[in-house]
Amino acid sequence: MSELINNHRHRVDELKNILRKLQDIDSIESVTEEIKAAMASVPYEDVMVAEQELIAEGIPLEEMLKLCDIHSDALRGLTTPNTAVFYKSHPVSIFKLENLAIARVIEQVQMQIAALETVKATDLKNVILKLHSLFNELMDVEKHFVRKENLLFPFLEKYSITGPSTVMWGKHDQIRVMLKKANAALSESHDAEIKTVNKIVDEHLLPAVNGVKDMITKEENILLPLSIDTLTEIDWYEIYQQSAEIGFAIIEVKEAWVPEGMENTVSSDSNSGRITLPSGSFALNELLAIFSTLPLDLTFVDKDDTVRFFTEGPERIFQRSRAIIGRKVQFCHPPHSVAIVEQILEDFKSGKESKADFWINLHGQFIYINYYALRGEAGEYLGTLEASQNLTSLRKLEGEKRILSYENKEESKIMSDTLENNEQVKASKTLYMTYDAREDLAKGIHPADKVLGELAQLPENEEYLLITPFPPMPLIMKAKAAGFSSVEEKVSDSEFRTYFSK
Repeated sequence: MSELINNHRHRVDELKNILRKLQDIDSIESVTEEIKAAMASVPYEDVMVAEQELIAEGIPLEEMLKLCDIHSDALRGLTTPNTAVFYKSHPVSIFKLENLAIARVIEQVQMQIAALETVKATDLKNVILKLHSLFNELMDVEKHFVRKENLLFPFLEKYSITGPSTVMWGKHDQIRVMLKKANAALSESHDAEIKTVNKIVDEHLLPAVNGVKDMITKEENILLPLSIDTLTEIDWYEIYQQSAEIGFAIIEVKEAWVPEGMENTVSSDSNSGRITLPSGSFALNELLAIFSTLPLDLTFVDKDDTVRFFTEGPERIFQRSRAIIGRKVQFCHPPHSVAIVEQILEDFKSGKESKADFWINLHGQFIYINYYALRGEAGEYLGTLEASQNLTSLRKLEGEKRILSYENKEESKIMSDTLENNEQVKASKTLYMTYDAREDLAKGIHPADKVLGELAQLPENEEYLLITPFPPMPLIMKAKAAGFSSVEEKVSDSEFRTYFSK
């Protein structure tokens, strides 16, 4: 057969014939070898043309989506990807970096699923919660899909390339449904038995993960090489300029990108315009300076529960990555606190409530957290504003201050004495032991018995450091019931430190 396929037209026709055969079979084994024999290396443009022509010839989209799954599996590793190198903030690089980040999350999901084979009944809930957290993170793929649909596909269609957008958009919708079902099943199964969990894995988790993996394969081998060869640098720059508004999946994009040769055509004066409000106006740099100076953290979530903005002050209370922009707020919280978030949003949207507040002790600091419902002139719900402030120093104020004086180094020490005192307390205590439980938790091993056993041996004036991927609240409560105190510290979204002492 290979001697007949000596040009583009022959390859496309042969690929179309093989894809039509896939409609009448249940597995790919009988045609995989035929595909390999027909073309040892399939140029991506041939796959694209074959798809586009089949759609034009009347194959229903539903059938084309089924063929997409089968032929992407059969062609895995046979296509020739474009190996061009791009600046790391170029849209192509961003898509690829997101795919790597998504693939790493999928690897962690697979590790947790494998752990189910040997998990003890007492540790099962821990594995379920970890799987739920990972699937929350996978929901971030939505931003990756939306940038393809709203930015990349329109530029391909400008060059009369419609096949990838038609097929891939359909696959996106299928994956969205699978991910939502997987998350819903996990949220209702935190206390499920192993038999139920295994059923959820087979019916929901694995199909969702495999759908995402197949999409990555099709992007890397067909969509991105095709886009690289079709779009101009000006096209890519227009995509880049609109990407931040949608947001990025899992990764954070910090550096700006301007195509080579266009530096002089891009205005360097981003402060020339003013943002006008009813009571005045700001230049952009003035507004940024205000947000960066405010002694509190602000986060804005829009009416559709999407994170749209957060301030970046010099001393953040809760560390956040720009990757959360465009992400549903429910997926920015650990599973055990999602119900509270949902309740606040539901009460704000219904008009039942307009404010919710909390206060916590975080690593020796008194943190006050407020949630405010934002409403328009007609009372319609616009979104939620979260405001978090460290009130440790303010709670120590007494009397009055009526005379002007500037804070010098000594006064600065006094104003932040709680923080320093906290560090001194830590310094006065010897670190008895550090236990990083993240690896054990990933294997399905619960750390409670180990930690409580080691705390029983903890000497006076020494502390025990526990590192986990989420706040170990049940364990903290058990330790406190046993007479131990604790100080919690969030280092990142995947690292929480708990210091135990007598």
